[in-house]
Amino acid sequence: MRVGWGIDAHQFGGPPPVLLGGVEVDAERGLVGTSDADVLCHALADALLGAAALGDLGEHFPGSDPKWQGADSLDLLRHTVGLVQEAGYDIVSVDTTVISQSVRIAGHRGAIRATLAIVLGVALGQVSVKATTTDEMGFLGRDEGIAALAVATLESRGD
Repeated sequence: MRVGWGIDAHQFGGPPPVLLGGVEVDAERGLVGTSDADVLCHALADALLGAAALGDLGEHFPGSDPKWQGADSLDLLRHTVGLVQEAGYDIVSVDTTVISQSVRIAGHRGAIRATLAIVLGVALGQVSVKATTTDEMGFLGRDEGIAALAVATLESRGD
């Protein structure tokens, strides 16, 4: 068994919408980023890469490369899943937390979990999506952006 964790944060100010796990959660605002700035997909991809000891998101999808400008983060996550599988690992489970003062995911949680389960190639029960605030502390509490944390558990196929 292997465990990896990831974190990502982006500030508000980019073009709408805000996407989390590929699902639109805020049509009025957007996040600043090279890609579509989906912090949940980015944190999850980093967790998967970390668990498989394959580097990090910036190594595989450098922000300095114009090829990733406006990229769909679900595509980045799909590619990451392929790298993990090529390295001989299966995804056992993922657990994620979105940290935002104002963006609420309760009404979107089911769609986010379902989308992630499909992209990860796992059952819905293997994907957890939670949310919290910082009780108005720090840049997240001042509602300047969104962050996400993720933990991924992998199992070696023993290839």
